[in-house]
Amino acid sequence: MSSLFTYIVPCDSGAAPNPFHGMCSLAICKPGIRRAAQEGDWIAGLGSRNAPGGDLSGHLVYAMRVERVLSLEEYDREASIHWPRRIPDIKSMTLSERLGDCIYSFDEGVPTQRPGVHKSCNIKADLFGKNVLLSWDYYYFGSSARKIPDHLLPICNQGLGRRGGSHTPFLEQFVSWVRSLAPEPGQYGWPGTIVRWEDVATCGGCSPRVGALL
Repeated sequence: MSSLFTYIVPCDSGAAPNPFHGMCSLAICKPGIRRAAQEGDWIAGLGSRNAPGGDLSGHLVYAMRVERVLSLEEYDREASIHWPRRIPDIKSMTLSERLGDCIYSFDEGVPTQRPGVHKSCNIKADLFGKNVLLSWDYYYFGSSARKIPDHLLPICNQGLGRRGGSHTPFLEQFVSWVRSLAPEPGQYGWPGTIVRWEDVATCGGCSPRVGALL
């Protein structure tokens, strides 16, 4: 049986999740969810009360159905072949390419961090997640986050669903609602944190929260 994982997106910078180029990936941050989620599960990223653009509590930033689960090493290997724009290019003029989330290289047999959205203080939490979640069946709204209907507001209780499973009774209703929001899966908004590169280089504020493994 599939599960529904939910969590608050404290900083929607376009790196975690990364919704660009027709694929949604969760490769950094949220290590607890990346370790636990399986193919067929749904991930729901909920808006933060303290979102840079204003209060987004009770809103859906994005939802993705997990279609592939890769190890970080497998992701590094496949990204270089199939999804090269997921490998960060900090010199690119295109923001989405600077925000690439394949920031760990295994060319030397052990993970080394590429220049990108995370710093050395993020390595422990990123690697603890072990996996990368991929989806082509996703709905990303970003700064155009959609208000969650009253009957689904219980999924906003982060004391439960962030570890997965507790919100599964709402899964069918949740998926039905999400699919009603757009004619087909895809990206329907821009990240809520429109950042300068100086901000991206610190993941828009991820670093102070590296002690939290979820």
